[in-house]
Amino acid sequence: MHFHVITIFPEFFTSPLSVSLLHKAREKGAVSCTAHNLRDYAVGKHRATDDTPYGGGPGMIMKPEPVMKALEEVCQSLAHPWRILLSPQGTPLTQEKVVELAKRDTLVLVCGRYEGIDERIRAFVDEEISIGDYILSGGEAAALVVIDAVARLVPGVVGRQESTVHESFTDSLLEYPQYTRPEQFGELRVPDVLLSGNHAAIARWRRRQALLRTRARRPDLLDRANLSAEEKQWLTQTSNED
Repeated sequence: MHFHVITIFPEFFTSPLSVSLLHKAREKGAVSCTAHNLRDYAVGKHRATDDTPYGGGPGMIMKPEPVMKALEEVCQSLAHPWRILLSPQGTPLTQEKVVELAKRDTLVLVCGRYEGIDERIRAFVDEEISIGDYILSGGEAAALVVIDAVARLVPGVVGRQESTVHESFTDSLLEYPQYTRPEQFGELRVPDVLLSGNHAAIARWRRRQALLRTRARRPDLLDRANLSAEEKQWLTQTSNED
């Protein structure tokens, strides 16, 4: 998997890409990440990438020419690049979307700044993605979220790839509770079922805990979850008992 980031702050990515899973993945060649300085594609003495908005208003707007030139030059040597604009107006990033993006070979991530980006650039990207309903100083942090989430699904990045199958949102459910040593922590004890060695009982407990946690914290996810008739009946029954 190849990631290319177009940004006015390429140094933003130096430290995050040099630690933990992403660092190991890059060392193994499972992923590559290249940050392209948008100012290299700007013209003029000051290499300006922004200008005042037509119609007035506060702040500055990213100019279309440097972004367009960067996209053209970065993408010309890439096979089937998928161009993404990080924007609060984009489609929300979900685990389903992450899985979809992980099937591609190359992602080109455009990081906005200031008060926004010239509207005409939207005609030259394949999609817009938002990581949440809030505003960041720029798209760099959002790009890192996309890189981290997608890279985890690339074979060879996570040590035990099957662990990604049981995480929150994978089946439109939040993950079940997890425990490790010590068995007794103050007055809190690990549930007996997890100490039983009965793998069928453990799997059933985990599934039901995931259902209960999702209903309590993110009931909206249950509408998309693939639930059996038995699980639906059990949820209804436990709801009536609450």
